[in-house]
Amino acid sequence: MSLPTFSMDEVAKHNTKEDCWVVLYGKAYDLTKFARVHPGGAKLITDAAGMDATALFDPIHPKDIMDKLLKPSLTMGAVDPATIKPEHVAKPPEKKVEPKKKKTVAASGAEEEVAEFKKPPLAAMLNSFDFESVAREVMEPQAWGYYSSGGDDEITLRDNHLAFQRITMRPRILVNVRDIDMSTSFLGVKASLPLYFTATALAKLAHQDGEVAIVKAAKKAGVPYMLPTLSSYTLDEMLEARAPEQPVFSQLYVNPERSRSEEYVKKLEEAGVKALFVTVDAPQLGRREKDMRNKFTQQGSDVQGDDEGEGEVDRSQGATRAISSYIDPGLCWDDVPWLKSITKMPVLLKGVQCGEDAVAAYKAGLRGCVLSNHGGRQLDTCRPGIEVLPEVMEALKEAGCKKEEFSVFVDGGIRRGADIFKAVALGAEACGVGRPVLYSLASYGQNGIVRMVHMLQDELQMVMRLAGTPNTASITEKHVLTTNLADHIVPLPVDNLTAKTYQALSPAAKL
Repeated sequence: MSLPTFSMDEVAKHNTKEDCWVVLYGKAYDLTKFARVHPGGAKLITDAAGMDATALFDPIHPKDIMDKLLKPSLTMGAVDPATIKPEHVAKPPEKKVEPKKKKTVAASGAEEEVAEFKKPPLAAMLNSFDFESVAREVMEPQAWGYYSSGGDDEITLRDNHLAFQRITMRPRILVNVRDIDMSTSFLGVKASLPLYFTATALAKLAHQDGEVAIVKAAKKAGVPYMLPTLSSYTLDEMLEARAPEQPVFSQLYVNPERSRSEEYVKKLEEAGVKALFVTVDAPQLGRREKDMRNKFTQQGSDVQGDDEGEGEVDRSQGATRAISSYIDPGLCWDDVPWLKSITKMPVLLKGVQCGEDAVAAYKAGLRGCVLSNHGGRQLDTCRPGIEVLPEVMEALKEAGCKKEEFSVFVDGGIRRGADIFKAVALGAEACGVGRPVLYSLASYGQNGIVRMVHMLQDELQMVMRLAGTPNTASITEKHVLTTNLADHIVPLPVDNLTAKTYQALSPAAKL
């Protein structure tokens, strides 16, 4: 069925929040209802009501996102480009120039000017925390708030990495470790080390090249990339960025409009994607207060009127709010046969957090799971994936599962080569990294990501040599001690790198 064609003058009649049409890439969409759950607040959409907002939309979003999110009935039609006049085009607001910060020196009470930030050279980056510290300085506050935020009090966010420090090493000596081979393969894909880039949303918030740069960096680093559903580039653009024969995985949020998901999965399979990871830990999004607080302070009181005053929507929800409109909270175990029926790709569950659910996935005939808490962004005080791993491996063993039948992965908190070693020792086939990819991308683009992986490789090589494990197959549970893993009151030395890169939450009165 062909879409009707409108003149821009006709579209311009729909210019109120009660009747809000917006033109994007030559098509008119009815965003009246969607505006209420837009991550940037309804005002950003209603201000462009009856206008062409492509220039506002394009820097962050992919061209096909409306096809992913909206019901087909909300695509009103095409717009005759000859009828679009300059006054019909919504223009981005000018960026405010931030005044130089000052700080108070506690000893004297005198103020001294903070030196202007100068980005260190890429060669100065020695660990993943270095990239995070640079990213915080170079990213837009709104983008930093979205990427760095965790759920509620951010207990799980922080514990994701600290949990690895509750696992201690048990090295063996006098093993021939002249040659170290950290290469491996999982889900039929070869990798230079047990690592993959996990799916993260809206990579253009970090760098203009976004997911395209991540695809290219993954090839150079020799690891697979899990393409995100909520990308800044279209699926076609991400797939076109691949080198010949470059393997990729894909992540899926199941849409309430199941036909949307079926179309998307079919496209993935036709493109040769190697595995499908279905996100199952987000029937509702967590409250990410750093993101929410950032959104409120960025907008200021001048845009808090209208719909908020009428109680229609809380616009302080930040960049996470809109996702709930296109993730199906009704997804359940009864849907697993449907998921398996729509593709020949291996299907895995991303977001498993206990042994029972891993066994249920295995018995349902799925190919594996990722032990993940969504980067600490969902249910706060739930366990890190690495802490869940021993429970899951034991439960699968008791269920009669053989390792080659069901792949187990871990993500969340991986910042060191030693973290990868510990995960592999406890049974994971590989680890997923998300924020380190985004932070290195934000700091130095594609080359930053490649260097970040090379640093993890250098660290893992050292750990494998010192632990007496010449290859990944030789890394076993006998090389680590997990006595204190589940005991959250074990005192540890202060982790200065974590402490000095973590941005603490602040109450409103202290902003």
